[in-house]
Amino acid sequence: MTVGLDLGDRKSVICEVDAAGTVVKRCTLATTRGAISAYCGKRSGCRVVLEAGTHSPWVSRMLEACGHEAVVAHPSAVYGSRRRKKRNDRLDAELLARQGRADVQLLHPIQHRRLQAQEHLTVIRARDQLVRSRTKLINHVRGSVKAQGDRIGRCSAEAFPRKARGQVPREMRIAVFPLLDVIAELTTRIHDFDRQIEAVVVESYPEALRLQQLRGVGALTAPAFVLLVDDPYRFTRSRDVGAYFGLVPRLDDSSDGTPQSRITKAGAELGRRLLVSAARYILGPHGPDCDIRRHGQSIAERGGKNARKRAAIAVARKLAVLLHRLWVSAGHYDPDPLLRRRAA
Repeated sequence: MTVGLDLGDRKSVICEVDAAGTVVKRCTLATTRGAISAYCGKRSGCRVVLEAGTHSPWVSRMLEACGHEAVVAHPSAVYGSRRRKKRNDRLDAELLARQGRADVQLLHPIQHRRLQAQEHLTVIRARDQLVRSRTKLINHVRGSVKAQGDRIGRCSAEAFPRKARGQVPREMRIAVFPLLDVIAELTTRIHDFDRQIEAVVVESYPEALRLQQLRGVGALTAPAFVLLVDDPYRFTRSRDVGAYFGLVPRLDDSSDGTPQSRITKAGAELGRRLLVSAARYILGPHGPDCDIRRHGQSIAERGGKNARKRAAIAVARKLAVLLHRLWVSAGHYDPDPLLRRRAA
């Protein structure tokens, strides 16, 4: 028996298909822990196919706890690039069941993170939201003051509320000073999250400390990489980690044509953004002299449109591969392996 489970925010639709491809049962149940648990407990072990979404992490864990095989399908693999002309929850549940009955690999199943990793990753995502909110407020204040013919000098985000108070025009203080108070409060909350992340890393993720051997990979990028990957042995090759974070070009080869495509941008946007930020630091004026930096510089020196952007993406991809290799091998980082081999 193969079960297609189309998850909805309030209600979910179930379609059961037997080995002969016949629809045996259709039903609707509430998307709650009680309803899902009651349905799973009544059935013997079977394959349940569901689409990745907001509710799929906890539903898949509950299905596996009840002895079922949970297959979390990638949405783009289920429906393709074109939207079907005839579609509803009932048909979606049947489509999931029939695809799971035919071949699971056609669904490009994904692996959800462990519950502990998901909880700790929530802390990093919450901090990221605060940083983004603070950046938007700072940009708003700078733009408002600039529109009046004044400017606020360059400074760090932490020092911005203090420095801006003395540079805001008098007629704008009634509108800007409350925003400066909010920015200062956000900075305090961000520092609280930083201390919480450091404590979690020391207690539960010592491998993240090993990844910080690389200059540019700090106390935020390393734990985020560990939590987003979760299980390093899910990849047979370290090179696959670059594709996991969407840092490889799209593949659209046909006959003799090999067009140059943009990166896929698959996977977690947070991890890709942190890796690119670390790559920009390595390529920047304060970056360390190492093989990765020289690799990026050689790409940037080729010239052409967006050469520096391509160099940053290439370094970020190599950085992801290197971090995974250090994690699996538990080895020591050597910044100049090519120079050492050439010298030998």
